[in-house]
Amino acid sequence: MPEPEKVARKSEEDGVEILILKNPPVNALSTGLLADLDQRVTELTQDPKVRAVILTGDGQYFSAGADLKEMATLDLSAAPDMVRRTHALFGRLSHLKAPVVAAINGLALGGGLELALACDLRIAGESAKLGAPEVNYGLMPAYGGTQRLPRLVGLAKARELIFTGTMISAAEALKIGLVNKTVPAGQELRAARDLAHTIAQKAPKAVQAAKRAIAEGIEQPLGAGIEAETALFASEVLTSEDLAEGIIAFAERRPPKFKGA
Repeated sequence: MPEPEKVARKSEEDGVEILILKNPPVNALSTGLLADLDQRVTELTQDPKVRAVILTGDGQYFSAGADLKEMATLDLSAAPDMVRRTHALFGRLSHLKAPVVAAINGLALGGGLELALACDLRIAGESAKLGAPEVNYGLMPAYGGTQRLPRLVGLAKARELIFTGTMISAAEALKIGLVNKTVPAGQELRAARDLAHTIAQKAPKAVQAAKRAIAEGIEQPLGAGIEAETALFASEVLTSEDLAEGIIAFAERRPPKFKGA
């Protein structure tokens, strides 16, 4: 019998797609789960109808990180290659044209936190715990955490979290800008769906161009970033049919019907 899928995909209206990690009990990032996630990300990359993506965990946890039991059986000489493959996967997730929202339930630790960091937006339940505990196990963040975390929360706080391996509450994560919003426990997916559908109803090419402009410009000097923004505005937005629809809808005082063209 084939093994059950470890990342399920659910399609909703408006071009919203939900990816659900399914590797009980803690949705550890095993090689099987990462392979399934790679397949799902490939599917989304090839689907032009996708307007927003939600990533969440089945059960009580988003993801408690790497599968340490599996790691104990792996040939350490193969570890660098596995890390590079996971870097590439998280990079492809991060660079999906459509925005990605992480709905964080329970725990987002280690590789689970790094997976959430590869998303554009993060919503956490009030009982969620987040952290980079790798140093507690003789490890370090190796799925992009040492790079994405300081870019999000600043150097000082990222160093503190990574060097101490301390978990923080959802409230603290909100305070430092690690998550965008907290909601009552159990309401993470509902809130993420509300946000994703709000995004999906906007002009897709405009949203996608804005996401790309942010990603391409943030690491450049301001002038170069503005040039990137201008180029995308000219090539992706000004030429779109949705721009004309938006202007006409405004003039006619009706909701626009964006087609992503």
